[in-house]
Amino acid sequence: MTAAEVTWLDDDTAQLRQPKASHWEAPFLFLLFGHDRAILFDTGATSDESVFPLRGTVDRLIERWLRRHPSSYARPYELVVAHTHAHGDHIAGDRLLADRPGTVVVGHTPAEVISFFGFRSWPDEVVEVDLGGRILDAIGAPGHEPSAVVFFDRASGILFTGDTVCPGNLYVRDRDEFVRTIERLIRFRDASPAPVRTILGAHVEMSAEPGVDYPPGTVDQPDEAPLPLPPSILDEVRAALDERGPRVVRDRFIVADES
Repeated sequence: MTAAEVTWLDDDTAQLRQPKASHWEAPFLFLLFGHDRAILFDTGATSDESVFPLRGTVDRLIERWLRRHPSSYARPYELVVAHTHAHGDHIAGDRLLADRPGTVVVGHTPAEVISFFGFRSWPDEVVEVDLGGRILDAIGAPGHEPSAVVFFDRASGILFTGDTVCPGNLYVRDRDEFVRTIERLIRFRDASPAPVRTILGAHVEMSAEPGVDYPPGTVDQPDEAPLPLPPSILDEVRAALDERGPRVVRDRFIVADES
């Protein structure tokens, strides 16, 4: 068993990373707490609790938060399991949480995502998600995957971008949709109800050497780039999308066109 790497970004936001020893993708997951409910973004790349103890880790983190806030949460305290997109390394752990009391696991299809969050004009509408005293904005983000969603947390100023923007390979499956998504995110950033302070994606695939990535399947990444990216990275991604070719290399990401 390999324990999750847990970092508290603030008192109400936990970052989890699935260890490379359990799966080379090593995705980052995020657990955000509000007064009424918590929300988990993604469930990782394995459905085996003995390999990656997702259920136990989530339970422990929720219990810790509830102990620290004994008078400021609803009872029963709910958990929403949402996804940045539907690829296997982001949804494999769903079944570990499916039977957890007070837990709702959001489906993976565009129709299920649209229905759960209440999008009326997918993907252009921005939908508010209320955790109780903590408002998130859900932003449709197809292009890498049809049901992809980017989430913005007004409290922390973090834009959670999944695989759409991260220090790694940005796999473009539908070029037109991907371009529209990046432009949508730029518009949101520039008119956001709260300042966008940082971008956190779901993987680190770049090394600390600018423009150099780790090949798929790499387990040992001793000199990897940091996960956080500045909001201005969106402009760099948009500019890179104007260049054609299977790989457009920039210092902190690579556009990999698979469209």
